Amino acid sequence: MPTILEKWNETLLGEMLVCSLIGRALYAYPEKTWLQSLLDEDVFCETPFGAGQADIDSGMLLLQRWSTENRHGLTVTGFDAVEADYVRLFIGPKKVLAPPWESYYLNKDHILFQVETLQVRNWYRRFGLEAENLYHEPDDHLGIEFSFIAHLAKQGLQACEVGDIKKLKRMLKAQSEFIHTHPQRWIGAWQGNVEANARTDFYLGISRLASGVIDTLQAILVGISTKEANKKDSTPVLT
Repeated sequence: MPTILEKWNETLLGEMLVCSLIGRALYAYPEKTWLQSLLDEDVFCETPFGAGQADIDSGMLLLQRWSTENRHGLTVTGFDAVEADYVRLFIGPKKVLAPPWESYYLNKDHILFQVETLQVRNWYRRFGLEAENLYHEPDDHLGIEFSFIAHLAKQGLQACEVGDIKKLKRMLKAQSEFIHTHPQRWIGAWQGNVEANARTDFYLGISRLASGVIDTLQAILVGISTKEANKKDSTPVLT
């Protein structure tokens, strides 16, 4: 029978993989070679984390449909559609249809580089990280926040590997606090904007996957120390 550490190792590995993928998909400008690698490796055949959650399952179905439509290789037309969708949703050139910055959603004037940006920056610095384009773009970009969650999951994995229960608990607590105070507060509004404006299954799928992962993670992490959470699902619980 797997130990608690072995079970957490599996959970954190799946979380790290899916959060890294979401972070890259949302933050990095689309590259044909990377998108083609997702197809070649059949990345969306199944989710490594959160199967059974409605948004995750729905997002995976959309991403599987995108993969099937491009199973013979990503054409110029297929790539152009994804690229154009990314630009329309997250960059412009006119109105940004699904702004990916926390501060846009959490202050009434939709102004960037607000208190939320500084709070997120401080979170990164606590764990020795810094946004790539510091001071030139808001640190509270959703893609960066997902990459940070993936980093915390990786730290938890490393704790599992050496049997460091105290460090594992710290990483899980940090994830719970960060998710609760940051992406969980606004990802629903962001995801609604994507739903209303996306033209490709790729970004529709990624947005649903992102929303479902945040909900699933917080449900798992909030229930870590409760026996009820252990009874409801197979997620390992630390006591």
